[in-house]
Amino acid sequence: MDTYSITLKPVYSCPASEPLPGVTLPPGWTLAWHQAETFKALSDPNIDVVFNTAMTGDGKSLAAYLKTFAEYYCAIGLYPTNELGRDQELQINHYLEQFQPKHQPRVHRLSGLELEIYAETEGLKKSAAIANRTGQSEILVTNPDIFHYIYRGAYVFQNDNPDLMWNRIDRNFDLFIFDEFHVFREPQIASVLNTLLLIRYTSGLKRRSGNHKKFLFLSATPNPQLLNRLQEAGFCCHLIDPIQQNKYQFPEDITSQQQLETDHWRKVSGEIQLNFIPLESTSKSSETWLQENSLLILEYFQQHSGSKGAIILNSIAAVKRLVPFFQNLLQPYGLTVGENTGLSGKAEKERSLSAELVLGTSTIDIGVDFKINFLIFESSDAGNFIQRLGRLGRHSKYQKNGQDINFNQFTAYALVPKFLVERLFDVDSPPLQYQATYDRIFLQNTIKEKYRQINDFDKYYSRWGAVQSFRLAYDLNNPKIKQQYAESREKFWEGCEQVFETSLKRVAGKIKGWKEDWYRLSGKKGNPIADDACSFRGSSPLQCGLYDLTENQEIDRFKTYDLPGILSNLEIEIWTEAGFMRSLKETAEKTGQPIPKGRFNYCLAFMKLHRYREERSNWKFTYPGNLQPFADAWKVQVLTGIEIWQPDNRWAVEINKRLRKEGLVAYILRRPVTEVRMRLKLPMHFQIYPISDHYSFHDVTAPYSIAFGQSALLLDTLAYRFKGQGGEVWIA
Repeated sequence: MDTYSITLKPVYSCPASEPLPGVTLPPGWTLAWHQAETFKALSDPNIDVVFNTAMTGDGKSLAAYLKTFAEYYCAIGLYPTNELGRDQELQINHYLEQFQPKHQPRVHRLSGLELEIYAETEGLKKSAAIANRTGQSEILVTNPDIFHYIYRGAYVFQNDNPDLMWNRIDRNFDLFIFDEFHVFREPQIASVLNTLLLIRYTSGLKRRSGNHKKFLFLSATPNPQLLNRLQEAGFCCHLIDPIQQNKYQFPEDITSQQQLETDHWRKVSGEIQLNFIPLESTSKSSETWLQENSLLILEYFQQHSGSKGAIILNSIAAVKRLVPFFQNLLQPYGLTVGENTGLSGKAEKERSLSAELVLGTSTIDIGVDFKINFLIFESSDAGNFIQRLGRLGRHSKYQKNGQDINFNQFTAYALVPKFLVERLFDVDSPPLQYQATYDRIFLQNTIKEKYRQINDFDKYYSRWGAVQSFRLAYDLNNPKIKQQYAESREKFWEGCEQVFETSLKRVAGKIKGWKEDWYRLSGKKGNPIADDACSFRGSSPLQCGLYDLTENQEIDRFKTYDLPGILSNLEIEIWTEAGFMRSLKETAEKTGQPIPKGRFNYCLAFMKLHRYREERSNWKFTYPGNLQPFADAWKVQVLTGIEIWQPDNRWAVEINKRLRKEGLVAYILRRPVTEVRMRLKLPMHFQIYPISDHYSFHDVTAPYSIAFGQSALLLDTLAYRFKGQGGEVWIA
């Protein structure tokens, strides 16, 4: 086995230099420098936006909510996944038990699923359910999707004022926290920019109490585009960067560690043995390596009694195949295996917390509730590598049956592309030496420099970001609120044109054209292209309802999954919508637990999942006519008539009956997928697929590529590079 090993020094975080006025800490607690600086920045009336880029595991959550513990200061925490929101709700309640604030802030969580259940069980409209939740919370934990749709007016009815919901949010909350914002892509960043501009110009950044409204962004690997554009918009931004300020120490021996601890420096991470495993860039290389080296994992648990480990991969299907493999391997030795993926049921995720080894695609719980000393992980880019490695080394012990179990060693295996290992170790003057020792900062900077660079889609903002701006400005012109927001609308209009470097009048013309094109194509009202540009994560026209027979708990079997992933990885059986919904209702009645059904309202098809394929299945999209005119248009379009080709799928005919009727927002390129991915430096999980037309149906490699929804909008910002010297095709 080819292994390239280095040692990472422990990480210690600098303490605050002095106590904070008005803050009473629990006995024995000391704030980190970045936590105190965040509190000060949130208290400074001259600062609008705060960025905290402390390392993973260094207590950014406490930094975010400390002010809400010290005084009556209401906050909304926005987390990109429901699992992370659930984890943070528990963490906040833990802090409240420790701090015991006199005003006892109420903490509630609100996800899309909980909102639907709450509305149904209480017999309320969603707008009333949101109003109840927000009105009864000093700390509200939710996701940026709900936040986005509140400001888009998605939960108000025709006779309501467009500002019914977001005006209430503006009045009730002082602080808006965006956690893990490094996962936001350009469409999400554009949405956040639009929402912050709307708040800025309609509330004046002031609340009824006179407190200055704040926005806090937390990430160990921040995206500089958001900071730069907020500054361009006139927001006063403050960056808290412990690395830049030399607020981390990396001791090389026990004596130095003891001295730092005496001086109240907090240990963020222990020493880590990091092993790089070079793999070929194929779909199953990591999975194959894990199976072939499974005894290495067993031996680690045997040599280091009390260990807990995690395997974090990029593919849900790979995890689903590997879980039973490792269960069969480890069970005879009294070691249990759990699962944590986007398709894992609630019961399975809860069971995984007590396992010795967890396999998943998410870092949620890993290194937090599920404390580990052993980690094997894949990564898709430099930021992803840094985030996943950051889950290791954060805890020196965990509790089992009421007793402390100590970790005596931290070990990681990074399953990375062969080219990365070559750039790190096998070049003239390599940045890393085998078995050498480095600090975390040096490693992070090296990984950022040497890993595969992906495209930043920086042209998205001028091409598509202002589509939502126009929609929001249009809402402010509603007769019911027009007079109230007349001045705000004008300033919002000007601010958006400055931030997105475009004319909203031009954007209005484009929106009108898309609407007319859609009506000519379908005879229907609406505007699918504008809808995708205005949404937070984009629409899911290929989303299917899935009844997962591999789940033991019936309550966890009702899921959604995109059609391309189903075709590649799952063995399914087509089911009727009526049968699916009838089973959902019966299961909810039998278990006494409500199952939200709103997410199934717009599914393309409904299926039963029987098992996960051992090998990815070959398939492609097809079009019955000529795709060349669509490719020559060099623009985002709405297409109908698209089908799939998959010879070994006996349900393809049934799928195509539904699929060919769909109007799909798409971008077509006359280049094979592999070439497009390489030349445009697309992210690993960018959703682009092969497609053939009537004239290329029998070609071994499909000559066209297609992207849908927001992926089509993103591809539009890059595709002009294939056009030669023709320049950019469409400028808003």
